[in-house]
Amino acid sequence: MLVPILLFLLGFALLIKGGDWFVDGAVGIARRFHLPELLIGATIVSIGTTLPEVMVSSQAAMQGNAGISYGNAIGSIICNTSLIAAITITVSPGKVNPKSFSLPTAFFFAAALSYAGIAWALGGFQRWMGFAYLAVFVTYMLVSTLQMKRHPELAEEGGEDETDGKARPFALELLLLVIGAAAIALGARFLVDNGTLIAAALGVPDSVIGLTMVALGTSLPELITAITSLIKGHGSLSLGNIIGANLFNIVLVSGASIAISPFAIPAEKTVLGGINSSLVIDLPLMLGVMAIMCLPALIKGKLQRWQGILLLCIYASFTVYQFVV
Repeated sequence: MLVPILLFLLGFALLIKGGDWFVDGAVGIARRFHLPELLIGATIVSIGTTLPEVMVSSQAAMQGNAGISYGNAIGSIICNTSLIAAITITVSPGKVNPKSFSLPTAFFFAAALSYAGIAWALGGFQRWMGFAYLAVFVTYMLVSTLQMKRHPELAEEGGEDETDGKARPFALELLLLVIGAAAIALGARFLVDNGTLIAAALGVPDSVIGLTMVALGTSLPELITAITSLIKGHGSLSLGNIIGANLFNIVLVSGASIAISPFAIPAEKTVLGGINSSLVIDLPLMLGVMAIMCLPALIKGKLQRWQGILLLCIYASFTVYQFVV
């Protein structure tokens, strides 16, 4: 049991560091070929923090492990919102600009409601649905880039990556890109394989491991961004990154997983005499925590400390429920 745990933790480390290396290399190469700063910030950097989820869920899909593939995407949204964003809101509540949140929030709820609707109505996903979500992802990237070109002030709030301005050798940038991609792929493999072993040893479903431990691990980039933003006094940057990451978990992470290997919603955990827990707990909670965070920001233009405290209580209850009930 000790070896799987150590390899599981090593997988976390490889995912996080590999993501850093990949983004650093990709941004350096993009700048070398004079791609616009706006485009770099809206695409490479935004996708970079979601790479761990993409690789873990894709790896799980290729192995036919729907529990971790599904649990990682949905669990990451719940973790991002009710833990990471909740910390930001609790520590530093304040005003936000509804304009910067309206587009990703609208895309998120459209994608999330369709995802939940398909799960409730059909109980699973077909391959064409995965490609449809990937098409939504491409559409969102194009629309958000155009929006930031029309409204540069929103691009500044979006928090493009910060660098020290020192150019690295081209060979080093390529090396960072390759090593980063390899580290992410290897970390994902360690996480999926050993997460499955840990789930079996603990006697819990794979989806529980995906919804909790794997989801928390792959959300570490967002957690690091949140802490860094708080230290620098930019709480809205953290929230904007989290809303975008949550959208990517539906349209990119789940979209890629479904396109690789269509799956049924895991039914290993049931409540109330046989009702699928994913349908009555996980999916409604995903929508609920996002509503608690986003609606006040859109309506009143500010966030309050009670929202963060409530979300933290929800996350604690959700985690206890997964392992105890």
